[in-house]
Amino acid sequence: MKAMIFTAGVEGQLQPRFSHNPQALVRINNEPLLGMLIRRLADSGFREIIINVHHFAGQIIEYLKGNNYFGIRIEVSDETDLRLNTGGGLKQVEWFFDDNRPFIVYNLEILSDMDLRKLYEDHIRSGALATIVVRKRNSTRFMLFDDKMQLSGWENIVTGETRKVRCRSQELERYAFSRIQVISPRIFNHISEQGPFHLAELYLKLAAENVIRGYPEDDSIWMDLGKNEGMIEAEKLFIKN
Repeated sequence: MKAMIFTAGVEGQLQPRFSHNPQALVRINNEPLLGMLIRRLADSGFREIIINVHHFAGQIIEYLKGNNYFGIRIEVSDETDLRLNTGGGLKQVEWFFDDNRPFIVYNLEILSDMDLRKLYEDHIRSGALATIVVRKRNSTRFMLFDDKMQLSGWENIVTGETRKVRCRSQELERYAFSRIQVISPRIFNHISEQGPFHLAELYLKLAAENVIRGYPEDDSIWMDLGKNEGMIEAEKLFIKN
């Protein structure tokens, strides 16, 4: 099974103490965050991984080489010259997902202990174009889902902006995107965007005529390491095996 790790976009929210190193190599209980995630993916059966890089790309590549690529296949997508955001970053690595099987996409700054294999198998059973992990948590922006957990819109509760792409007459439920997802390679047939763009925007565009499913996961640990409180909690809860 294959996976992609987004590291290229996390540096824009770095806390000051990470300003001279990539957040991918920030240590939690003496293990770099990137290494923790690679091990989790590999232990869950994802043995082929591609990682996009932007800030401090050389340090990340040297780290991978120094660890012998963790004994699995790891490729690097270099976005040093232009950060492509999540959608553009995924489009650039279409060549990697050449086995016609779904793949997981994971944003590095998210730390979670959810069962990734269970998520993957649930996606396969669903036949959806994409399955996105969501939570009931505090946020200012929400994805909106119908009673079948199909993506139907988006809302910003600060600005009041709302977009509905399907089931306009049905009451929709708010969930916050956890930035973990499983995607069918069929999605590449629907991408016409060029340059940098966000996956969330693509999902909203495609949801009108395709099944983009929400996967509620509120029982697992979930932390946003782009925020100081997330790093503090991670250092308390995650102990190196």
